Amino acid sequence: MNAIRTFIAIEIPPDVQETLGTIIDQLSREIGNAVRWVPASNIHLTLKFLGNVSPSNLDLLTRVLQAEITRHQRFEFQIGNLGVFPNPKRPRVVWMGIQAPDTLKTLQAGIEQETRRLGYPSEERAFSPHLTLGRVNHNAMPQDIEKIRQALDKIRAEKLGTVMVDSVKLYRSDLVQNQRIYTPIFTVRLKS
Repeated sequence: MNAIRTFIAIEIPPDVQETLGTIIDQLSREIGNAVRWVPASNIHLTLKFLGNVSPSNLDLLTRVLQAEITRHQRFEFQIGNLGVFPNPKRPRVVWMGIQAPDTLKTLQAGIEQETRRLGYPSEERAFSPHLTLGRVNHNAMPQDIEKIRQALDKIRAEKLGTVMVDSVKLYRSDLVQNQRIYTPIFTVRLKS
């Protein structure tokens, strides 16, 4: 049986995705096609990218996630403020920021630790919670980089909404006709 490309994430409610879609539309008009924009319906808060998982390992993975995630209380986070990784001079990713309590980092660290024990490699970079809006094309020209900087200065998106986090999902990612389709395959509820 073929491996399943998976990641662990927090779902963003459709109304917030719609608001983020409006921001993406504004950015797209300002920047053009130097950025590959994420469809608003695919925007989520990634906690851990696992990559390819064997279907035979899914049962153990879901049991470990169930045990870890149910230890944590539900919480809220705020969405706002545009930015880029790694920096404005060499942008690779356009993102929307997350302001969250320490609960989010504790939850992510627990998931990271448990998946590492199952043999999934740790992230090299420290966890920096964000929502990816788009990825800058590798062939972006200096004038494109300048347009990105100008758009981020021009478009204000300080406080877009609050998300109540009461569950974490394991998603599968499939490429269908050159488009990523994300399907939840397992949901774990946080403590209320």
